[in-house]
Amino acid sequence: MSVHSSPNQTFADFGLHPDLLKAIALSGYTKPTPIQAQAMGPVMDGRDVMGAAQTGTGKTAAFTLPVLHRMMPYASTSTSPARHPVRALILTPTRELADQVAENVKRYSETSPLRACVVYGGVDINPQKAELRRGCEVLIATPGRLLDHIEQKTVSLAQVNVLVLDEADRMLDMGFMPDLERILRHLPEQRQSLLFSATFSPEIRKLGRTFLKDPIEISVAANNATASTVTQIAYQVAPEHKKAALLYLLKTRNLSQVIVFSNTKIGASQIARDLSQEGIAAESIHGDKSQLERTRTLEAFKEGKVQVLVATDVAARGLDVAGLDGVINVDLPYNAEDYVHRIGRTGRAGASGTAIAFYSEESEKLLNDIEHLIKAPVPKESLNIPDVFLNRYQAQKRGYSRYQKPELPQIDSFFYKPYNPEEDALIEPAAVVEKRDLPEISGPPVAVLLGGRPRRT
Repeated sequence: MSVHSSPNQTFADFGLHPDLLKAIALSGYTKPTPIQAQAMGPVMDGRDVMGAAQTGTGKTAAFTLPVLHRMMPYASTSTSPARHPVRALILTPTRELADQVAENVKRYSETSPLRACVVYGGVDINPQKAELRRGCEVLIATPGRLLDHIEQKTVSLAQVNVLVLDEADRMLDMGFMPDLERILRHLPEQRQSLLFSATFSPEIRKLGRTFLKDPIEISVAANNATASTVTQIAYQVAPEHKKAALLYLLKTRNLSQVIVFSNTKIGASQIARDLSQEGIAAESIHGDKSQLERTRTLEAFKEGKVQVLVATDVAARGLDVAGLDGVINVDLPYNAEDYVHRIGRTGRAGASGTAIAFYSEESEKLLNDIEHLIKAPVPKESLNIPDVFLNRYQAQKRGYSRYQKPELPQIDSFFYKPYNPEEDALIEPAAVVEKRDLPEISGPPVAVLLGGRPRRT
């Protein structure tokens, strides 16, 4: 079933609850994005929906707003937990995405009595138990931690009438299918079910047939397409020159905030350390970091205190940083679909962004797989790295340990940035020196030589 939308639609046209319209206005949004315009009506009508859209297109609000609208009749100012049972369950594959969805839900529901809470692993379960005991209509959770609460009988899903699977393809990639099946057994059969994802695949369609009933399928972009707002570039870089290439790009491009992707946890940590030694505010985030460390790092990055976030694919989903300048794939992902999700962190909500990838002869097949998936070539350009950048990492090649590595002065990037006339136009012209009136000298010019010794004759 196709769903049509008008380019002149506003959020008020959907008949959203006044409290939600007030929260939307406070957020600064005026018009719905394509996925929001097509999905909100069917969700508000109680239909099951399969929605696919590129990351950064407002997919989260496409389900949070109509779900909150459907919860409004149950909103209660009572302090009794019995008046606030879980009625909407939103499942996400990662802690970061759970936090991001919870942030959206709480922002849109702040002008109403609705309550929302989020539960995920990696942190103390006891504060979550206390929050669940107080009651909440909307629960955002990762599958593993939700099962912990179910087993400990700290949450009841008996009154859930809306289930949302966000980033369902990632859930399958991470092996959550058995957990999902266990959770479904605790839900009422009569419910509305929604599946949202950045990509559709045969496995996702099979999952949809498992728990959706006569769903409306909505896709606002070509399958596995990348956003048109993202400029993609691929540079052929030898593996031993990746760090030098990264440093060169960060020093010479106007990239105030960047996510750098590495395929390994060790690699992510090492890149962050190397960049920090070069005076670049960099931090790493990966699965070996505690949830507290990851949360603090993400907050610092969002606040602009960290310039470069070096991440494994654990951070490919759920990161929403306004105005992120670019993404650099130091390592190409082994799964081509992860490339789509990685570069989807930039160029969001209509803003422009840059996605840079390094490839070598050994990894060119991975680049070919990506081009096959997105059905478009990734433009390839040459990258001439000055020797001063290449020499920064010669110590590692000579076998020095990081403790023996000689201290080198930081590189002044001014001398390596390409000339930009627009930057010159922003510089105020130097003050004009006032011309003085000096007396005119008459007669032939006289040359005077100062210093030296007189020559002896």
